[in-house]
Amino acid sequence: MTKKKLTQGLLGIILICLLGFGTYRLFSTNLNKKLTETTKQVAVKTDTSTTEITGKTDAATDTTTSSTVADETTPSSSTKNEEPVDWQGPSENIPYPTLQTGDWVDVSIAQQRAYIKRGTTTLYTMLCNTGKDNATPIGEFVIEPERGDTFFNQNSGEGANYWVSFKNHGTYLFHSVPIDENGEYIVAEAEELGKEPISHGCIRLSIADAQWFYENAIEGMKVVIS
Repeated sequence: MTKKKLTQGLLGIILICLLGFGTYRLFSTNLNKKLTETTKQVAVKTDTSTTEITGKTDAATDTTTSSTVADETTPSSSTKNEEPVDWQGPSENIPYPTLQTGDWVDVSIAQQRAYIKRGTTTLYTMLCNTGKDNATPIGEFVIEPERGDTFFNQNSGEGANYWVSFKNHGTYLFHSVPIDENGEYIVAEAEELGKEPISHGCIRLSIADAQWFYENAIEGMKVVIS
């Protein structure tokens, strides 16, 4: 009787141990699964954050690079006006043309250039200054008989050399860059040749161009200003 109870007691203990071990294995397996899933989620979030940060950094770098390239390649709008001008010599490094009857002068206010033309062909291009505040007349004119070596206008305080009239017989002229009352060239004015309209209405040329035009312009030669 005693042995039977002892056997039953041992079996009960063994059964309890087996049940406890099974429960432990099940709990341990579930816990490991949850830990694994949590680790994967954290890893995914970390990768996503890193990608977003890297993407933003790359974008910022690209923007900075693009800005730098744009700054290096965009020319300054004032570059043309900063270029030095030879207001004493010829405008082009080619011989002056030999003018013929029918040749004409095309003056562009927008370009601040005077083009010597034969038909539609440009023979020579001269830097010039036309009048500020639209002081130079627009239209078609001709080279008039009046011309001279030099003049000085007391009212404006300026004069010029090598002048040739094209309107109102001595009022509107082609001439050199301006001189002062002592016959000295006004350098600050001369250095603006070919850049913007700053004359009192006449058409200023470099010294060499003005002398050549004074010596070679044909009376009656057509002048178009636009």
